[in-house]
Amino acid sequence: MFSSSAPIQRPQSLREQTYQVLRASILSGELGAGSRLVEAQIAEKLQVSRTPIREALQQLQKEQLIVTDKNGNLRVISFSPEDARHLYRCRLALEQESVLEACQYATTEQLAKLELIIHQAEKAITQKNNQLTSYQLLHIDYQFHRVIAECSGNPWLALLLDQLFDKMALLRIQTIQQNLQVLEIRTEHHQIFAAIAQRNSEQALTAIRNHLTASQNRVILELERFILNSPLQK
Repeated sequence: MFSSSAPIQRPQSLREQTYQVLRASILSGELGAGSRLVEAQIAEKLQVSRTPIREALQQLQKEQLIVTDKNGNLRVISFSPEDARHLYRCRLALEQESVLEACQYATTEQLAKLELIIHQAEKAITQKNNQLTSYQLLHIDYQFHRVIAECSGNPWLALLLDQLFDKMALLRIQTIQQNLQVLEIRTEHHQIFAAIAQRNSEQALTAIRNHLTASQNRVILELERFILNSPLQK
């Protein structure tokens, strides 16, 4: 738990630093879905009092990254296949608008940034035996979709997607840890980028729909396999 985290530095806000450490541990998968969060254990690990920990946990609850189970314990949120379907429906609605506006408003610099992200994904995928590959690819995927939202010129759209991406990160880190192929960010991203670069809104819509539908199917399949193989199901 928190294997990569250094003790909290006192000169800065303890509450904010505690929140950031916990949030990063959750979104990276270091604290896995369903992991129990115990104030005393966190306090010992991070070397801080329980007050900033309690405040940080309250903030994470507001963001719905952690939840209270039936016994009153705090745990990292776990997603069901039905949760995945709901999240992807929300994401598809937002990202269709994102690519439509990107086709109209994307600048030359933004298109170059998208292309660079695609090249970064290619490079990461070719790296063998890299323990960070799964998390790197997930971050690259986020960057690609985030830049498309920036291309739209709509700051509210980008904000809504940011909030949704946190939940998607949790959902997908759980599945790509089991199967890296769940995250397809080469061919599908190329197709989306090409359509935006050509200002072809019809192709862009088709590409983003195909990408998110395929991603949803891959994620749900892995979730169903995970649930089927869970000790609780045996």
